[in-house]
Amino acid sequence: MKGLGELERTVMEVLWAREDAGGQAATARDVSRALANDRDLAHTTVMTVLDRLAKKGFLARERDGRAWRYRPVASREGYVTELMLGALNETGDRDAALAHFVRSVSEDEIGVIRETLAGLMSKEPPA
Repeated sequence: MKGLGELERTVMEVLWAREDAGGQAATARDVSRALANDRDLAHTTVMTVLDRLAKKGFLARERDGRAWRYRPVASREGYVTELMLGALNETGDRDAALAHFVRSVSEDEIGVIRETLAGLMSKEPPA
């Protein structure tokens, strides 16, 4: 999965936050309003970014009258996971990169990793 540019990421953050809050798909006007306090963007710029994100496969869109409604195809966590996996694929030694990563996380994060691994291990079928 390709990375996002700064403006694309800002727009995706609006849509992810809206989804996290249980909101429906957003129009370009919804996104423009959400960004109004932080960024001075022309409405046409927001429309262009949304269209580009849809063409890249980050957003699904549906017609709502004359407007389009956009929603993220994947969660924020799913996107970050894809970035991390892509970075691992770029290394010559995935094992070394994973080991280095694990050594760099906090104790709390190690706890999350342990819990996740324990859950995965308990779901494995007997050998």
